[in-house]
Amino acid sequence: MKPALGRGFGQDRTKTVTVALSFAALTVFALFVLIVAFQDQLGLNSTALDKVRTNFINNFIVENRWLWLVDGLAQTLIITFFATLLGVAIGLLIAVVKVLDFAGKRIFFLTRFADIYLTVIRGTPVVVQLLLVYFVIFASLPVSKVVCAIAAFGINSGAYVAEIIRSGIMAVDRGQMEAGRSLGLNYATTMRKIILPQAVKNILPALFNELITLLKETAVVGYIAVADLTRAGDRIRSRTYDAMMPLLVVAAVYLVIVVGMTRLMARLERRLRRSDNR
Repeated sequence: MKPALGRGFGQDRTKTVTVALSFAALTVFALFVLIVAFQDQLGLNSTALDKVRTNFINNFIVENRWLWLVDGLAQTLIITFFATLLGVAIGLLIAVVKVLDFAGKRIFFLTRFADIYLTVIRGTPVVVQLLLVYFVIFASLPVSKVVCAIAAFGINSGAYVAEIIRSGIMAVDRGQMEAGRSLGLNYATTMRKIILPQAVKNILPALFNELITLLKETAVVGYIAVADLTRAGDRIRSRTYDAMMPLLVVAAVYLVIVVGMTRLMARLERRLRRSDNR
């Protein structure tokens, strides 16, 4: 028992240190921005600070360019949210097909389709998939770029979610299925009411990690000219010829979101552990 407890304590401590360092970096960045913005009121005179302040105004204040980042963030969150829903739906269907195949209930057409889907999607870059969806599949259809992006990222995420769900279902003890069948429940009911609830508890951390990965992968959506967060930062760079400040702000926004999601995942894991100990 002691080694297991030690490993768990070490993992929690590592997560705590990582989150603390991330928030410390964000705090330093916020203080730096405040000092630059109010250096006259604070009585600070420096050529370097004056230059940084001028660059800050040119990058974000002129033409209300900070609104480009806000709009880009909204596009990023919309694409991530709906792509996640699509990915979970596709992943669940593919996972069920794979589990049925493992249980000897092979459906030839669906099983072959699932195998090909997993091989192709996981074996090709997401950027290539995005370009194929936009320039080939939906080329002649009146579909918005955002919908194309949601479809591409949802299909890509579905392959990874499928393996996560499949592994979670397979991790549930076989005795659970046998117990459900012995109570007179059919296979589908046993899977829905007994197996899947236990599997979901096991795979939630992995699903959160997939969500974080998907959020960061949407940064390539600019390839089809969607004005997401990264594209907004690059647009500011093209106007001001200053790459450092807008791209650092974009990176900071991604960092804040990821750290917040990591904290949420850690709290969820603690609650799940407490529920297991009851």
